[in-house]
Amino acid sequence: MQREELIGIYPGTFDPITLGHLDIIKRGARMVDRLIVGVAGNEGKGPLFGTDDRLEMVRQELEQIGNGNAVLEVRRFDNLLMHFCQSVGAKLIIRGLRAVSDFEYEFQMAAMNTRLDPGIETVFLMASERQQFISSRFVKEIGRLGGDIRSFVSPLVAARLEERFRGDSGD
Repeated sequence: MQREELIGIYPGTFDPITLGHLDIIKRGARMVDRLIVGVAGNEGKGPLFGTDDRLEMVRQELEQIGNGNAVLEVRRFDNLLMHFCQSVGAKLIIRGLRAVSDFEYEFQMAAMNTRLDPGIETVFLMASERQQFISSRFVKEIGRLGGDIRSFVSPLVAARLEERFRGDSGD
C-alpha cells in the first residue's frame, strides 16, 4: 500500500524573501514530499513589493536552491491559511521561529489553526544561528537607509531592493 503524499505549506508575505526564509524552506523541504511556499497577498498591510513581484522573487529563489527530495511550488493565497491548506491538501504548516519573542504569537496562531482543523499540524523550525536576527522588516529598513543588505538576502533580492530604494531619501 502506497502512502499518501505529504504536502506542507510554508506561509508568509515574503516582503522580501530573506536568507532566513530560504533556510527554513530548505530544511522544511526535507520533511515533506511537496512544499508549497504560500505567498500571502496582504495588500492591506502595504507591502513594499506587490504580490506578483513577491511571487516572482520567491520562484526565482527556489530555482536557485534546488529542492532536495521535495517538489517545491509557489502559490498566492488571499484567504484564511487553514482554507488554503485544505484547498491544496496540506497536512503540515511549517513556521520559522527566530527568537523566544516569536513563540507566543506563533503558539497562539497554531492553537487557533488546530481548533479550525485538527487534522493539520504545525511544525516550528528554529532559525539557524546565522539567520536568527534577520527579518524582512529590518532588511527593508536597512536598505531604505542605504545600508548593506547583501548578507541578509540573495544577490537577486538585494538588486531588487536597491532598485526600489534608488532615489529614496529614507523619508
